Amino acid sequence: MSSVRGTGTVTTPADDVVPMLGATRGRPTVPRGGLRLRHAVLFGGLALALGACVIVSAGAGQLPVAPAEVWTSLLRGLGLSDAPEALPNTDSALWNIRFPRIAMALLIGAALAMAGTVMQAIFANPLAEPGVVGVSSGAALGAAAAIVLGWTALGDWVTATAAFVAGLGATLVVYLASRAGGRTEIVTLVLTGIAINAFAGGALAFLTFIGDTGSREEIVFWQLGSLNGARWPEVAVMLPLVVTAGAAALVLGRTLDLFSLGERGARHLGVRVEAVRIIAIVVVAVLVCSAVAFAGIIAFVGLIVPHLMRMVIGPAHRPLLVASALGGALLLLLADLAARTMVPMADLPIGMLTSLIGGPFFFWLLRRTRRRSGGWG
Repeated sequence: MSSVRGTGTVTTPADDVVPMLGATRGRPTVPRGGLRLRHAVLFGGLALALGACVIVSAGAGQLPVAPAEVWTSLLRGLGLSDAPEALPNTDSALWNIRFPRIAMALLIGAALAMAGTVMQAIFANPLAEPGVVGVSSGAALGAAAAIVLGWTALGDWVTATAAFVAGLGATLVVYLASRAGGRTEIVTLVLTGIAINAFAGGALAFLTFIGDTGSREEIVFWQLGSLNGARWPEVAVMLPLVVTAGAAALVLGRTLDLFSLGERGARHLGVRVEAVRIIAIVVVAVLVCSAVAFAGIIAFVGLIVPHLMRMVIGPAHRPLLVASALGGALLLLLADLAARTMVPMADLPIGMLTSLIGGPFFFWLLRRTRRRSGGWG
């Protein structure tokens, strides 16, 4: 359904969606050249901030390491420098403890932010976030079951595997329960997600009640979210999952733009709404499950970052997904740095920090959305 304009250029409906949305919402349209410049500035700024934060985060901690030595250690590890260590055990501390933790923070932040972007697209609602489909609560229930039932004795990977499988299972239950007549009803999906979250919360409380003291402490700590103990094998497992699901989200980018026109409008423009929705939900489940499985529940990243990036570069989903991935990685890296350094000789739960930031932000976003829509009564 392409159209030919008098200039001789060919455009698709997806190309026209963003200007149309800006016009219909009373926002001034931005020339394409201006958008590209804005994208380049934002991406470059986020990339530079990420690089600087990686160096600072790697050097901060109980063993302070100067930024120059962090950079030299990074080059030594890559085989690009033979300069000696300035302090003993610097390379060991960086490459065995801090660099894996930083890599995990980057992957998890990017995964959660991209998942939130996709969720907000298929729901056409900036208040949507990955927990709506029950993936986080399902993963928490799976991890708690593994802890209380003693499955962790089988190996270190059992908790992460149980969380991943349970999160996917919860998402599948929500999706199947919301289908009727070959279509997915969004309202039913949301309500089913609420029911699954409530059931998982009750089951989690029961497992916490029947578990011993050690199990209870482990469950509570896992629910608060933490990157403590991240290792390269975990990064190696998570990396292909995040890259594959993220690439799938980028492929869906132009189609997600059409969802902004409403389900009927998207179907009229040739979008196979059900197929896209299925793929999008699977992508969200893989991104969130891979993050939750290794770090526990880290809330609000998937809500805060996409909304902030959308305010800067607009609603086009391909650049928005890239910006969200960079912004999510930066946010979680900063949160992890704060978790490691705010209290001396302590490692605060990172999920607690993101909730302290995200709660007030969600309240502001709720009031802003209600005010712009003229009320929900």
